[in-house]
Amino acid sequence: MATTAIIAGQGQLPALCAAGARAAGHQVLGLGLRGFYDPAFPESCDEFRKVGFLRPGGWIRAARRSGCEDAVLIGRVDKGVMHSRRFKLMILRELPDLYSLDLWYRKLRFDRRSANLLRTLADDLAERGLALVDSTTYLSDHLATEGVITERPPTASEQGDLEFGWRLLSRVSELDIGQSLAVRQRDVICVEAVEGTDRMISRAGELCPRGGWTLLKTTAPDHDMRTDVPTVGIRTVENAAAAGCTCIALGAGRVILADRPAVVAAANRLGITMVGVPPAD
Repeated sequence: MATTAIIAGQGQLPALCAAGARAAGHQVLGLGLRGFYDPAFPESCDEFRKVGFLRPGGWIRAARRSGCEDAVLIGRVDKGVMHSRRFKLMILRELPDLYSLDLWYRKLRFDRRSANLLRTLADDLAERGLALVDSTTYLSDHLATEGVITERPPTASEQGDLEFGWRLLSRVSELDIGQSLAVRQRDVICVEAVEGTDRMISRAGELCPRGGWTLLKTTAPDHDMRTDVPTVGIRTVENAAAAGCTCIALGAGRVILADRPAVVAAANRLGITMVGVPPAD
């Protein structure tokens, strides 16, 4: 039986991915990133080990020992950590291996954007014998699909904001600035950058206390789906509703709903319409 390694960050996606891999007939080796993975994640795995966030050489050795044929890197790792004091403490505690130091200074010194960092890491892991696969490989049942996903369709005003904002989001994502933005009455309220979607949602609520705005989220067409696939979970929907969002537009096949049935149920309960936008021709 084939074994898949799941390199797990925060949230429930690693556990959902493990369930999908098992359903596909794979055994699962869980590699929990120390300080990030969900404490419940090991229960989803046939075998589990903690690994250092800054020691990818250990990921490779652990995967090889278990005979893994592929690996999935999934779950949140807040990039804001890299710009915080906590990151310096992590460096002292984790003691980055030579692999990390070589990768950081040889390939990432002059471009540390999330997309480039993760793409470079994935390419380098493959060169060293650990091939990462598309993060959605075992999550096909949890992807956003085309059309209205919830019970309520968008209003004319929401549809107008969706159409207006989607063209702008496409440009923003192509520039690797962020994967989300907020729009109300064909005006951009805010754009996601390094702070992440949840903080952007909070900012949108502060800037637009009247509510009635639309959240748009997707990836660039050439986005590397091996890493950093955008995700919407129950918490995202609840935070959006609390901040006055009434419509969420998602790239079909490009955004994961973390436990799709539960996310859709939450959106219906809170009166938010959710729409999957097909890729451009």
